[in-house]
Amino acid sequence: MLRKMGEAVARVARKVNETVESSSDTLDLADCKLVSFPICIYKVLRNVSDQIHLITLANNELKSLTSKFMTTFSQLRELRLEGNYLHRLPNEVSGLQHLKAIDLSRNQFQDFPEQLTTLPELETINLEENEIVDVPVEKLATMPALRVINLRLNPLSAEVRVIAPPLIKFDMLVSPEDARAPPP
Repeated sequence: MLRKMGEAVARVARKVNETVESSSDTLDLADCKLVSFPICIYKVLRNVSDQIHLITLANNELKSLTSKFMTTFSQLRELRLEGNYLHRLPNEVSGLQHLKAIDLSRNQFQDFPEQLTTLPELETINLEENEIVDVPVEKLATMPALRVINLRLNPLSAEVRVIAPPLIKFDMLVSPEDARAPPP
């Protein structure tokens, strides 16, 4: 077990160093078995955090993200968090004023993360395969850049399915009413 943990830590360190050394705009920590975002990464990336536009933390074991994560990476254009155990976002996500796409699919959201409705550049929201029943259709309808919201495999209420179509100007992807997420 210690060997596997050591390998995981080394992998994260290698990926962070690659980002810093290449002055990349991407930090890819997918599939690293992270249960939280490592605090030491903030220090390592402090001089380049403003140039990071894409962070991938997909397929880890994250249960939450901190407000520090959102304020440190305020220049993000894309955030990929699919395949974790997230059930909410910190309020500071509303500070990601340049965010264009967020992938929260295959998490544990029961409530729609309404902070996303305040992001003026947001074009794509992926919340596929969560447990969301209600969606703030009126707030989503006022989002100027929103093009697609994926709500497939969520137990959406009949009310959302009826109210949304006439109000929205973007693509709302939903599963047929009787479709449910496959068992884990």
